[in-house]
Formats: sequence, structure tokens, C-alpha cells
Amino acid sequence: MSATSPGQVRWLVTGAAGMLGQDLLTVLAGDPTAEVTALGRADLDITDAEAVLVAVKGHDVVVNCAAWTAVDAAETEEEAATAVNGTGVRHLAAACAETGARLLQVSTDYVLPGDATAPYAETAPTGPVNAYGRGKLVGEQAVAELLPQHGYVVRTAWLYGEHGKNFVATMLRLAAQRETLDVVDDQQGQPTWSLALARQLVALGTAALAGRAPAGVYHGTAAGRTTWFGLAREAYRLSGLDPERIRPTTSAAYVTPAARPAFSVLGHDRWTEAGLGPQPDWREQLAEALGTPVFTELAVKARTPESGRSQ
Repeated sequence: MSATSPGQVRWLVTGAAGMLGQDLLTVLAGDPTAEVTALGRADLDITDAEAVLVAVKGHDVVVNCAAWTAVDAAETEEEAATAVNGTGVRHLAAACAETGARLLQVSTDYVLPGDATAPYAETAPTGPVNAYGRGKLVGEQAVAELLPQHGYVVRTAWLYGEHGKNFVATMLRLAAQRETLDVVDDQQGQPTWSLALARQLVALGTAALAGRAPAGVYHGTAAGRTTWFGLAREAYRLSGLDPERIRPTTSAAYVTPAARPAFSVLGHDRWTEAGLGPQPDWREQLAEALGTPVFTELAVKARTPESGRSQ
């Protein structure tokens, strides 16, 4: 990479071609102090320890968005999933420990058991209910072990955005094909816009370099809470569609190979310690997200009835 000017911060974004990775690049592009290296899956295999060390050298902050995200497939391919979400993260943490870089590891609510009735604190005991969560927990543990002073785990959940497959986009696409949709109403969580999380990650990385943010676990989700049913209805309402077209159902109607936590509401107290505020309410985020080009286009198509739309 090129020489960095005084005052510049050297960022490495892994998994840069994904939904969150692309939003991170957008946020960093607006920071004149940021010099960014963007590496997608084709550029860096984080399960290769030597390649990881070479990539990390010369950077001040590493944000790891590289991950195995196929939750159901992890049930039958747990070793492969953990190689990326656990061992790969260990390689990144070891490289950051050797070079002095700060590591921001994006993790998940799936490391928690999902049986609470009040928001999970960052210090709550973990207890994954599926293989994906177990692998991500291995990654969290590696960061805590190898980077006790310079490692940051940011758990997120129910992520949606412009640059990848996600629930909100799927609901709008289906609106153009079906008159009604049955959506699960017995899982609670915090729908989180990937761009809002990207903004928060950049703020945390900056605070970490300045010595203002204590290392450890942070919860990077929207404020408030809802269900998938509530999210779908609000997305329809904001898009000019009739929310009554969304009908409630239960998780029993959609059995998946991997168990899902029933309660994924996270607390956000640690952000105050870092001098940073939590994310906005999920409704506010959704309204802003739906004003972006990709979602606007989907909403326009959804408002145009198709012949033969199924019931």
C-alpha cells in the first residue's frame, strides 16, 4: 500500500464485497483521514494465517466482515463454518496482536441462548443454540484471549441493506408476486440497517485508536424491538403498501435445519463507556433505508400489480 500521510488512519476491511463491507467502504470514503484497503473473499482467505499476517501489516484498524453466513448449512458443515468464523478470526486477532492494530470483529446475537425476556447485556452468559453461533463464539473467544486491550467484538442482528440478500428486500419483492404473506410473529429482535452499523463501526474504530473506547463486547443493533411480522408490516406501510397484506404466523410454520433464538433483543450500555451513542430506533433506520435507490425501486415494483398474483 502507498505511504500514509501524517494524520491518516490505515483501515483494512475484510469481507469488503459483502453487504456490510460495501457500506463500510461508503462510510470510510467520506472520511478524509481514512486510507482504506478493501479485501473481498477472492483477495484474502482468512483461514490462511500467513496471508492474514501479510494483509494486516501496515494497518491501524482491521474491521472483519468476512464470515460464513449460511446459518442452516453450518448445521451439516460445522467444521467448515467454524474454520472461517472461529479459526479465521483467531488468525486475524493473532496478526493484530503482532502488529499492534485494533481489531473490530463483527459477531452475532446467535452466540446467546435467546431465552431471555429483557435485553441481553454485553456481559450476559453466552449459549449458542446452533452450529453457526458456536463457530462465531469461537471467534469471539479468540479476540478476547489474544487482544484483551485492542480487540472489539460487535454483535449485530437482523441485518438488512442495499448490497445483499435480506429480509426487507425479500418482503418487497414478494409483494409484487403475492397478495398476502404469512410472517413469523413469535421471534423478537432489532432490525438493523447495515449502513447504520457501518457508521457505528467507524466511530468505534476511531474512538479505539484515540484510547477512548474500552476493549470488549459491544452490541451493534438498532434501538427498540419488534418481530419479523412487525418489520414486514412497517416496511409495507413506509413503502405505500397495505400492511394488512402481512399476516402473523409462528415459527412452527417455518421449520429450519438450524434453531433460531426466540429473543434477540440486545442492550447497548457499553457505547456510553466509549463516549458514543447507541444506534437510532429501528423504525427510524428503516425509514431512511427505504429512501435509498435499491429499496425505492423495489417498492415501486411492489406497488405495480402483476397479473396472476398468487393469494
